[in-house]
Amino acid sequence: MTNENNTVIYIGVTSNLNKRVFQHKTKSYKGFTSKYNCTKLVYFEEFLEVNEAIAREKHLKNGNRSRKESLINKNNPDWQDLSEGWLFNGI
Repeated sequence: MTNENNTVIYIGVTSNLNKRVFQHKTKSYKGFTSKYNCTKLVYFEEFLEVNEAIAREKHLKNGNRSRKESLINKNNPDWQDLSEGWLFNGI
């Protein structure tokens, strides 16, 4: 997740991406993403096992910003909000 100006990068793990993105967009919880207005989903990965997702999260969080930017740029060079158009009804 990032903010409108792409100046902040947030990395996290969830078992329900749609619900979690909605929570970030609506600032349902006070914390990093609400403080820094991280409401734009610019990159995500899917895993079958939660332990793999957690290991990947730790790996990405330990990397520097340029590595994170490279990963996003490779997959989403315009840093578009990948959740644009998602339906959040019933969440």
